Amino acid sequence: MADKEERAGVPLTNLDQELFPGAEATKRDLVDYLDAVHDPMLAVLRDRPLSVIRVLRGQDKFMQKNLPKYTPEWVPRTAVWAEASHREVQYALCNDRRTLLWFANQRAVEYHPTLMTSTDRDHPTHLIMDLDPPEGAGFDVVVRAAHLVRRALAEAGLAGAVKTSGAKGVHIFVPLDGTAGTWDVAAATRAVAARAERLDPELATTAFIVQDRQGKVFLDATRSGGASVVAAYSPRARPGLPVSFPVGWDVLDDVTPADFTVHTAPELLNGSDPWAAHMPPPQPLDAGLVAEGHTIPVARVAAMHEGKRRARAKRDAG
Repeated sequence: MADKEERAGVPLTNLDQELFPGAEATKRDLVDYLDAVHDPMLAVLRDRPLSVIRVLRGQDKFMQKNLPKYTPEWVPRTAVWAEASHREVQYALCNDRRTLLWFANQRAVEYHPTLMTSTDRDHPTHLIMDLDPPEGAGFDVVVRAAHLVRRALAEAGLAGAVKTSGAKGVHIFVPLDGTAGTWDVAAATRAVAARAERLDPELATTAFIVQDRQGKVFLDATRSGGASVVAAYSPRARPGLPVSFPVGWDVLDDVTPADFTVHTAPELLNGSDPWAAHMPPPQPLDAGLVAEGHTIPVARVAAMHEGKRRARAKRDAG
């Protein structure tokens, strides 16, 4: 089998190399998978500033936001001001098969689009809940926590779709109608997490500091604003090359993240797009949810202040 070929005008090289130790997949497997799912995957990437995680031979994986200088001119892009680094970052817009294949040839394994589009950066398209299990816990506890979030959403008149994260957790996406701004969506996300936690505080927690979670599922409400989240159908740079895969609420209890890999997902999809099929219509945010959320401190800021307080207390204790 040739180690080089061309698709959609993109030269593909070193196709028979292993992606990384433990991947159980070659670069060809990655290219073939992304090509097989390019239609549903492009639907969730289109017009969104994109970060990718690349795995180069002999190197640790790394996240790439700014496009490298050797990027072909035909790759769509958009400039985004990065407040942290005080510079303009040139993000890719993965809007077509050719661009996706170019990224695959660059050994871009993971695809993390932003929650807003390049044409409207003030109104996130989705409210996102990211659920992470405690160390050593099984997937079943995350599933139980996901049902709590679904209940909390339903009580606020909202509905969402769920997918495996491709790692150990799940992501719940609630499509929005575009009327809520960034800060209101962030507030509503905090309120959903708080309400879900109250439904079963022995199972779930909103504690941002790991040591405070006490073996509970973390309801991460920080995926808002300029944040990105791994796309539906994206592979993950983990052993076995799992993918983030849409799951119906009715079968969530019966699956595990390992069911969905670059090797199994294309056949499971069989040309369909379950992420689009499961996604409810766009919805407005409940005003009470937003108001409650604005009374809840931003997790990262609260954790930073708490960390400083604990450090002071430790110093004072000698």
